[in-house]
Amino acid sequence: MVAAGIFLIARLFPLFIIIPYIMHIISSIGIVTLFLGATLALAQKDIKRSLAYSTMSQLGYIIVALGIGSYRAALFHLITHAYSKALLFLGSGSIIHSMEPIVGYLPDKSQNIALMGGLTKYIPITRTAFLLGTLSLCGIPPLACFWSKDEILSDSWLYSIIFGIIAYFTAGITAFYMFRIYLLTFDGYLRVHFQGYSNSKNNSSYSISLWGKSTSNRANINTNLPVSTINNNKVFFFSKDKKNSIKNRICDFHFYFGNKYTSIYPHELDNTMLFPLLLLILFTMFIGLIGIHFDSRGIDPDLLSKWLTSSKNLLVENSNSCLNSYVFLKNAIISVSIATFGLCIAYIFYGSVYSFFQNFYFFNSFLKRGFKRSLLDQMQNTIY
Repeated sequence: MVAAGIFLIARLFPLFIIIPYIMHIISSIGIVTLFLGATLALAQKDIKRSLAYSTMSQLGYIIVALGIGSYRAALFHLITHAYSKALLFLGSGSIIHSMEPIVGYLPDKSQNIALMGGLTKYIPITRTAFLLGTLSLCGIPPLACFWSKDEILSDSWLYSIIFGIIAYFTAGITAFYMFRIYLLTFDGYLRVHFQGYSNSKNNSSYSISLWGKSTSNRANINTNLPVSTINNNKVFFFSKDKKNSIKNRICDFHFYFGNKYTSIYPHELDNTMLFPLLLLILFTMFIGLIGIHFDSRGIDPDLLSKWLTSSKNLLVENSNSCLNSYVFLKNAIISVSIATFGLCIAYIFYGSVYSFFQNFYFFNSFLKRGFKRSLLDQMQNTIY
């Protein structure tokens, strides 16, 4: 349903090309949509909202391609993006499902990437699938979206320099916010255990019932007695003499519900949901082959062009004028470099290095050893 309107425009493409002003309006709407969707995705903490605005941005690329007359590239990206985004949404569902036993069945917590982190060791299959979907959407070769997105970027540059600049710049933003989602979700440590550690006066501790609802129990909780395990309906605590550390607070925690042994740490989906996830990985990796020109002379069209009925491209009038390998490599190097730059910036801000320096244990141990603590506090506030 999301792409129904775009497919309708594609089917009516022979009608729209008769009126050039309509094509310009379509391309203008597309360029605004792709940039607006990418900037909105930057400000989201909800993983589903981030992917939804990302979809809005990628559909803007398709509208731009239709508006500038690149019919084949538009439908090519519609196909490749469908598989990559389906993989990402299914992966996000797995992530949300793994977080619900910890934070409860509350969308504002189970979908909040600020409370996630360190999920690689808990859901490794989902992590691999989400990483491949992320790299594909960023336009990293040889994954699916690289082939279609690179074609749209090069065609938009040929159509208008302004359109090309916005399209390439948005490609860098896309790489930044998608890798930001990945790093906040899978890199670092599980931040949900640290949400109670703040300087706010309204800070409250949460306990999670068997039904997943969180209730404030600050008055009834002795923070010096963190729960270790629950076995055979008996609760065991650490004694006050032991070192009260975060590692003790987030130790292994299980419970029995009926005859089923359940862990409230994140866990992988069952095989019923993992199978479509693995199937989408294959399509994300290889569906781009349908749009590649295997004939170096450019005489025979690719498989996708044979399937499309209205395969006339206003920017490429005949199949003999296919891009040669030099032009293709030049365009690919530019687009991949921009995407890689966005990935690197995201890693600098949200990667393991940033998480290490943000770890308050590191700074607490450093500050306690210092002689002039007030000076070090000022330095810390200046840096952060």
